[in-house]
Amino acid sequence: MTKAITLGVLFCLPACAVTFTRDVAPILYRHCVSCHRAGEVAPFPLLSYADAAKRAALIASVTARRYMPPWLPETGYGHFAGSRRLSAGEIATLREWAAAGAPEGDPAALPPAPQFPDGWQLGLPDLTVHMPEPFAVPADGPDLYQCFVIPLPLTGDRYVRAVEFRPEARRAVHHALFLLDNSHAAREHGESYPCFGAPGFLPSGALGGWTPGSGPVRMPDGSPATLHRGTVLVMQVHYHPTGKPETDQSMLGLYFTDQAPTRHVMDIALGSNQIDIPPGDRAYKVRDHFTTPVAVDAIGIIPHAHYICKDMRGWAILPDGRKRWLIWIRDWNFNWQEHYRYAAAMHFPAGTRFEMEFTYDNSGDNPHNPNHPARRVEWGAASTDEMAGLHVQVVPRNGEDAHELGQALWGKVMRTVGGRFYRAPP
Repeated sequence: MTKAITLGVLFCLPACAVTFTRDVAPILYRHCVSCHRAGEVAPFPLLSYADAAKRAALIASVTARRYMPPWLPETGYGHFAGSRRLSAGEIATLREWAAAGAPEGDPAALPPAPQFPDGWQLGLPDLTVHMPEPFAVPADGPDLYQCFVIPLPLTGDRYVRAVEFRPEARRAVHHALFLLDNSHAAREHGESYPCFGAPGFLPSGALGGWTPGSGPVRMPDGSPATLHRGTVLVMQVHYHPTGKPETDQSMLGLYFTDQAPTRHVMDIALGSNQIDIPPGDRAYKVRDHFTTPVAVDAIGIIPHAHYICKDMRGWAILPDGRKRWLIWIRDWNFNWQEHYRYAAAMHFPAGTRFEMEFTYDNSGDNPHNPNHPARRVEWGAASTDEMAGLHVQVVPRNGEDAHELGQALWGKVMRTVGGRFYRAPP
């Protein structure tokens, strides 16, 4: 019996060994090559065996540390569309392949490489807008965060069903957010201005965002975004120098529908501006909560902090006491922030309490801490300041409840600012 088992293992070794064509290429095609291909933001391609084999040890190392592919949310704490997080089995496969010397396998077993369409994926947009002027990205230096103010040429209300972003300098554009401004406050900053962290105005809405490898953004069914006459679009773009000078004049395509929204996306903004972190504090916590007076569907979530935030948690407590996770980011990285959309809407009844807790590490051991030695950090928009925001995007299940939810959210804002928006008449 022992001899038979031994012979079975020996015969299995060549066939069972992890190979590029059968085991590794499907993983890279699913999770990596949308960025790791010619002309994209990643520094090298991974489409071919030759590309991947010479970097097998690097691939095994960065995936084992979950540094790559970049995906911050923990598995099991919210189910998100477009997840790039590798499974434990996929990580083990990449490790075994590197340890075995990166064998190629049978070339006939190689699956077809993914195809990436040229041009607009959704067809010709109804409206295309560009950054006002080309923006020069230097060859090296720190990352840049720049806002571009784009008045929209609208003669009346339009309803946006989808948007598609096309960066010109694809290797330099790290991510982008598309914000709306009905107050025209952004225009006071000029056509283009630096905007690390906050955009310098209170957005009246948003059209989503873009990260390398992502596709067009489609609005939820029944909830197209409304653009009014005079609405200003603000592109907030994060640039990463590539080692050579780059010029970018990105564009955004807008796709309209004639159908007015029947459901409205609203923002449950959890957070605090009461941040004062002593140097050396490894576990400074910020908490907030909000109880919804109406039933809602959560469709997405946007976490935001700066460099020394370490751990982000968001959850909901249902009226019957059950806890449902919204998101958990164990190791926050400012440079990989995203707008996360749930794979399916999460239903929450009236009386659900949404909660958040952010933990900050202001010690010298935090590799993301920009201050050496560590210093006191307070709330603010500068890169050396901190913020705390967890924005839960919800749609009232009954459209008529939007007004009641809006009043409750406005009451939360006024309690947060302590009534400072109010000025007594003379």
